[in-house]
Amino acid sequence: MPLLRVLPFFLILVVGGGLVIGYVTAPGIWYAGLNKPAFNPPDWVFAPTWSVLYVLIAVAGARVWLRGRREPAMRLWWLQLLLNFAWSPVFFSLHMIGPALVIILLLAATVIAFIIASWRVDRLSALMFLPYAAWVLFAGVLNGAILLLN
Repeated sequence: MPLLRVLPFFLILVVGGGLVIGYVTAPGIWYAGLNKPAFNPPDWVFAPTWSVLYVLIAVAGARVWLRGRREPAMRLWWLQLLLNFAWSPVFFSLHMIGPALVIILLLAATVIAFIIASWRVDRLSALMFLPYAAWVLFAGVLNGAILLLN
């Protein structure tokens, strides 16, 4: 039952942190006025997608924490969370599309590195990051397209 002891902390940190950052940096008039590519999803897609991803990120983090707090996978987990939480303020609050693209590309690289590093520590955690990697790569393409169109 050790997972049940640490999981609430990870859920509060990741889901709670994501909700707070999402609320504080909610897209507004600036974002609505940007030119967006045809493949830009409707706004309502983002909240449920990130909610599911944040739960997966939290569970994976808790599992890797229990298997090796000092493992490279855990350090990568913390780095991806920092980069994840940095992107929205840079993009939505500071309106810095280029630097946000750099952050999301670093995030994608870190997520992929986590998948590789966690594979030997906890394969289920690595697998839980696959949808996250796909979404971040898509978001990176979207961020890059928005940069080019604006």
